[in-house]
Amino acid sequence: MKQTKIVASISDRRCDQDFIRKLFFAGMNVVRINTAHASEDGIKNIIKNVRAVSSHIALMIDTKGPEIRTTNVLEPIDYKSGEIVKIFGRPDVDTTHDILNVSYPDIANDVKVGDEILFDDGELNMKVLEVDGPMLITQVQNDGRLGAHKSVNVPGEHIDLPAITKKDYRNILLAIEQDVDFIAHSFVRSAEDVLAVQKILDKYNSDIKIISKIENQEGIDHIDEIIDASYGIMIARGDLGIEVPIECIPGLQREIIHKCILKKKPVIVATQMLHTMINNPRPTRAEVTDIANAIYYRTDALMLSGETASGKYPVEAVQTMATIAEQAEKDRLRLKGLKISLSDTCSQKEFLAYSAIESTCKLGVAGIITDSETGETARILASFRGATPVLAICYKEKTQRWLNLSYGVIPIYQKEHVPAQYMFFAALRMLRQKGYISLDDKIAYLSGSFGEGGGTTFVEINKVEKALNSNYQFHLPDHHPDR
Repeated sequence: MKQTKIVASISDRRCDQDFIRKLFFAGMNVVRINTAHASEDGIKNIIKNVRAVSSHIALMIDTKGPEIRTTNVLEPIDYKSGEIVKIFGRPDVDTTHDILNVSYPDIANDVKVGDEILFDDGELNMKVLEVDGPMLITQVQNDGRLGAHKSVNVPGEHIDLPAITKKDYRNILLAIEQDVDFIAHSFVRSAEDVLAVQKILDKYNSDIKIISKIENQEGIDHIDEIIDASYGIMIARGDLGIEVPIECIPGLQREIIHKCILKKKPVIVATQMLHTMINNPRPTRAEVTDIANAIYYRTDALMLSGETASGKYPVEAVQTMATIAEQAEKDRLRLKGLKISLSDTCSQKEFLAYSAIESTCKLGVAGIITDSETGETARILASFRGATPVLAICYKEKTQRWLNLSYGVIPIYQKEHVPAQYMFFAALRMLRQKGYISLDDKIAYLSGSFGEGGGTTFVEINKVEKALNSNYQFHLPDHHPDR
C-alpha cells in the first residue's frame, strides 16, 4: 500500500458519486477543485458528492491568484512567426488577430521593450518591440494558435496585481461556508500573499489550511518565508516552467521538497505527472520516471490535473500513479537514498518522533501509533519518511483530512471519547487487519502522559502480542492530548 498521497482534480462536469468513489478506491486522498473552471453551484455539487462518498476525503479549493489571461475570442486564432500584434489591457474587449486584449488593465506599465510574453503555457511567444502608452507593439516569435482565456506570462517581470481578486474573495468565503480543508493559493509571490488569505480566514474564525502554489520566480526568491507562512507547498510546474528556465525545474523541485521536509510542512508535486493519460490508457516511460523521481526526492503528495478532471482515463490514471508510487517507495528503501536527520536544535516532540522512526530501523518496529488533536506529531513523524506506517488517531474529523497530505500517515477519526487503552487496541487491530503487523512484531506508541495540553512526552515499544494481552496496561493519558 502506497505511502505517498494522491490529489486528484475533479470538474463539476464529471463529479457524480460513483465516479468519485472509483477514484477513492483507486488511491485518491484529496479532491482538488479548480475554481477557474467551475461555477459556485458546480463547486457546491462537487463538495456535496465528495462528502456523500466519504468523510475521509479531503477537499482543496484553488484560487486564481494574481494571474493574467487573454480575453474571449470568437474562434481560435492562428498566428505566423513575424506578424505584428498590438496588446492592450482591456478585460471586457474580445481579442482579434491584430489586437490582443488581456485581463490586466495596467500590463503596459509592468512590461518593457525586449520582454517576451508567453501565451497558453508557452505555446505562443510574442516579443515586445515598443511600449506606446497603454499599448504594447509585439512581434510573434513562432507559429501558434490562441484560444479564449489562455494564460499570459511575462518571465522576469513583477506584475503589480493584488494577491486576491474579487472572485478569489468570493471563493474563499464559499470555502469557509462549505468547511473545506485546504485553500491552494495560486501564484504566491511572498509571505504577504499568504497572510492576505489568512487574514480572511481569521476574520471568519476558519481553520482551513493554506497550500501555497509556487509558480513564478518571485515565489522561488521568497520560498523560505512562504514555507514558514503556509501549511504546505505545491510545486506547480506548469507556470513555473514558463516563468523560470525549464532546465532549472528538476533542481528547484528537489530543493523545495527538501526545505519543506526540514520545516515539517507537506509538499505536493503537480502538473503533467501523467499528461499522456488524458488521451491514452498508458503513460510514457518518462512520466513513470518523473513520478518515481518525485518520490525518491521524498515528496508527500502527487497531483493529477487534466488526467482526472477531463481525461479519458481518470480512474486508470489514479491506479497507475498509485502503482508507480508503491513500487518507487520500495525501490527507494532498497537503494537506501537520502536519510532525513535530526536537527541539533530539535524540540522534544521532534526527538521522540525521530526515536520512534529510528526504532523501525534498529529494533525492527513494524508500525507506529500516535494520537493527535492538531496533527503536528503525525506530520513530524511523516517528515522523517520512515519505512513503516504511522497510524494517527485523530480527535477532530478535519485533522484526519489534513493528514491526507502527509506521507505515510494513515489517519483515522476517533468520533467517540473512549478510554485510551481501548483506542490503542482498536488501532492495533486495524493495523493487523490491513496486514501491516503480526502478533510477533513490535509496535511503537507515541503520546503524552499529562492529558490535554501536555504534549508528546513518551515513546513506548512493545511486542504486539503482549500489548494486546488484557492484563497489560500502557500508561496512557485519560484525556485527549492537545498536540
